[in-house]
Amino acid sequence: MATMKLFYDWMYRYSRAPWDLGPRKELVEAVESGRIQPCKAIDLGCGTASNAIFLAQHGFDVTGTDYSPASIALCQQRGAAAGVTVNWIEDDLTDLKRVHGSFDFLVDWGVYDDLTQPDRQAYLRNVLLLTHAHSRFLIYVHQWSLRWWEKSLHRLIGGMQPMQPGEVEADFSPYFTIEKITERAFSSGFVRGEAVYLMTRKGET
Repeated sequence: MATMKLFYDWMYRYSRAPWDLGPRKELVEAVESGRIQPCKAIDLGCGTASNAIFLAQHGFDVTGTDYSPASIALCQQRGAAAGVTVNWIEDDLTDLKRVHGSFDFLVDWGVYDDLTQPDRQAYLRNVLLLTHAHSRFLIYVHQWSLRWWEKSLHRLIGGMQPMQPGEVEADFSPYFTIEKITERAFSSGFVRGEAVYLMTRKGET
């Protein structure tokens, strides 16, 4: 975790992150179609601020959180330049200390799949604290079936690995109803697959 934090700090401070691509397609479609209405929202791992700024521009009451101080500094600059109000909070999604309350809509673009298995369990516990019955959760993950040599590599080096098909459903289905809204496979490159899910927290109103 500490090594990854240093990596992200460096990327946000000294480089242009390759994932700095503006608000993501599935988020834009969900909001502009009216499927997700303005509400109290949080961007989990706000990164370069694009998703949080987009939500704020469309009438959402937005909190953005990231464990990288450089990310939060960048988000503050970009939010001010965009003329929007977002509550930017530096915090660790596996060990929350500063983010409190519950939210109607959550967005995660690439945090959950970037964690080790123990940290994913801690993250999930915190997501449950941040949601209430009928909260919506839009989550993007790297997802594909590992080839034999990828499995061997991950056993050797430990740590994080892409989500396996069915893993998101297994992790979240006890607490959320789940709709897979996008799934893509790639024939080349480091990332061989990705998926986007829209979930709704179970429970009584």
